[in-house]
Amino acid sequence: MSQAPAPLAVVLNATAGTGCPPDWIEKLRAQFADHGVAAQVLQAKEGSDIIPTVRRLLDGGARTIVAGGGDGTVSAVASQLAGTDAVLGVLPLGTLNHFAKDLGMPLAQEEAVAALVAGSVTTVDVGEVNGRIFINNSSLGLYPDIVRDREQRQRRLGHSKWRALAAASLDVLRRYPVLRVQVDLDDETHALRTPFLFIGNNEYTMEGFQIGERRGLSDGSLAVYTAQRTGRFGLLRLALLALFHRLQQARDFHTALAREFVVHSGHRKLRVATDGEVTLMDTPLHYRCRPGALRVIAPPAPSAA
Repeated sequence: MSQAPAPLAVVLNATAGTGCPPDWIEKLRAQFADHGVAAQVLQAKEGSDIIPTVRRLLDGGARTIVAGGGDGTVSAVASQLAGTDAVLGVLPLGTLNHFAKDLGMPLAQEEAVAALVAGSVTTVDVGEVNGRIFINNSSLGLYPDIVRDREQRQRRLGHSKWRALAAASLDVLRRYPVLRVQVDLDDETHALRTPFLFIGNNEYTMEGFQIGERRGLSDGSLAVYTAQRTGRFGLLRLALLALFHRLQQARDFHTALAREFVVHSGHRKLRVATDGEVTLMDTPLHYRCRPGALRVIAPPAPSAA
């Protein structure tokens, strides 16, 4: 690993977490300045502004870009940096911050700024489906339907995110759409009838108290999960087991690891979730892992700190 390059630019998502108070940008600049770094801080007022902002920074010569926001913001910035010599930094400001946690970044803002300045550059894998990058996971079936329903409730009814999510989950579970696909994996074709297909960028821990964490970010593979039990009661049981940390990966999920695979469907298009964003994609879906394609700032090891 090499020392993190400087100077750096920060792209903030104004809609992430609790948003950006009026004086927050100046405070962030001051926090970087305390470490001797003159940070250029830009604010994206909408999620759709993030990618154009990153492209302008790259065209202007920026080579270290910090994504300030949640997983969606980090994914959007990473999609423009993967496969280049530019470096991604992560300033976790979202609700869940999965990628930041798996990278080992502190969640407190001052500690995260210090880690960005003192950290080193390493490489991690990214996943890709039909050319679209994801850093955490992708899914088919129930989850994209829930996200679409949640967004419609927020837009049409003005519901909060969590209220809309709860109502959408209950509605989708009541309708229980079933996904019928064929997966070409390891020179074999697997016919699946399942409520969901979950694809992780590297392997996830799906049991005990570590549900949703990853063992690593640079193992060079995608992890494919389907539920062992189907039906409404089977899904409800999985949800309850997850709630009380009683999942067991071998018992509750079918799991496979692959560098790449193809998903075929009887439908010309499928809704595909990538890092929480839903896109309607043409089939077949070509998934692949791109090992070491993304350069990121990793925090110092605890002993060094």
